[in-house]
Amino acid sequence: MKTIILIRHAKSSWDDHTVSDFDRPLNERGKHDAPMMAERLLKKQPDIQAFITSPAKRARKTAAVFAKAYGLDKDDIQLKDELYLAPENVFYEVISQVPESVNSIAVFAHNPGITDFVNSLTDVKIDNVPTCGLFAISYNGNWQSFETAPKQFLFFDYPKNEA
Repeated sequence: MKTIILIRHAKSSWDDHTVSDFDRPLNERGKHDAPMMAERLLKKQPDIQAFITSPAKRARKTAAVFAKAYGLDKDDIQLKDELYLAPENVFYEVISQVPESVNSIAVFAHNPGITDFVNSLTDVKIDNVPTCGLFAISYNGNWQSFETAPKQFLFFDYPKNEA
């Protein structure tokens, strides 16, 4: 059984308009939500073996907070340039490259691609994956068969969800 947690980066700052989109940092809400959501994920999915992220600052910082909650260092996070503002098909490509020895991954990315991607996976549809939102699925098979394998929805969570 393989498990994938798709995570939209935490809320980023738009305060400094001279900063490029790629280099935007987390804002105060993002700095609050990321550790809270990492703890919630740890309770639901205590074993994540690989953290894969867009190299954009807001995604890297979000991934680092989650990795820390799992006892990992930021150096354990895999940066994938192609995840920066990735369309749906790129997620399939990145996931198909995960080593077979790994059974559970967390992938950090951006909208609109992440919402489009999660909506392609199961019958569960999300209007918009909010910042720091988590969408989890599982399936039987190997990483190379991920795109065509039947997938099972596990959970969807986000900072303002009180459940």
